[in-house]
Amino acid sequence: MNSSQSLTLPAPAKLNLMLHIVGKNERNYHLLQTVFQLLDYGDELTFEVNNRGSVTLDCNAPQLINDNNLVLKAAQLLRPYAADNAGVHITLEKRLPMGGGIGGGSSDCATTLLALNKLWQCELSLDTLANLGLHLGADVPVFVKGKTAWAEGIGEQLTAHKLPELWYLVVHPECFVSTEKIFSNKALTRDSEISKIRDFLAQGGPRRGSNVMEPVVFDLYPDVKKVRDWLLQFNPDARMTGSGSCLFAPFDNEREARKIACRCEWPNFVARGVNTSPVHTKLFE
Repeated sequence: MNSSQSLTLPAPAKLNLMLHIVGKNERNYHLLQTVFQLLDYGDELTFEVNNRGSVTLDCNAPQLINDNNLVLKAAQLLRPYAADNAGVHITLEKRLPMGGGIGGGSSDCATTLLALNKLWQCELSLDTLANLGLHLGADVPVFVKGKTAWAEGIGEQLTAHKLPELWYLVVHPECFVSTEKIFSNKALTRDSEISKIRDFLAQGGPRRGSNVMEPVVFDLYPDVKKVRDWLLQFNPDARMTGSGSCLFAPFDNEREARKIACRCEWPNFVARGVNTSPVHTKLFE
């Protein structure tokens, strides 16, 4: 390990182009079917390795600097596979909203696993890193594997699938949605019909898709519904990602997306859907 090495990598956002719940497993976890669409926009992390064995974090959102941060947890998870004196200082530039359903924390975690696997010369496979990451969050594996994908199970059973690389306007209603509150709500549909990626495509995906969490979120968080209703004026395929609170609308080109973004009063960003994660593009291609 070269103690002078540093590496800067993106941590891309994701969208759930559709999201259904088809049951529960033996551990009472919800079983999902979803399409993860990776984006070319997200947070950014810089890793500066040291041989003092210390793992430290700086962040432009100071409230995130604590032992519960997934970036620090990911680094500690890799420590047993690295040299005894392996350390790192991590700088996290947070751009993605927290509690937005776009995978910010999970993506930061995955980028940390990928970066330190390289910098600390752990030489773990992507499958091993994804399995490690699953201990920290169900969305971490898709970011580790780095491909837009059809997902099942709790979100960890991934089948990479190339989709048209559309542009997306993503809007944050500036409210935090509790995933636990949504999953525990009795009104949530948990018996969606099991489908395949071909069904999603036949029904108009990636432009169209359904998210069974929307009715519950819209009922509990009117501000989220307000943004969805505003987006529907411009795009009939606007919908929510994950358990919220972010919403998105697909467009054929960047110009159309930015045209609507200019009229939006809520925090937002425009990004392109990509089939390969920008992290993988930088690390492996």
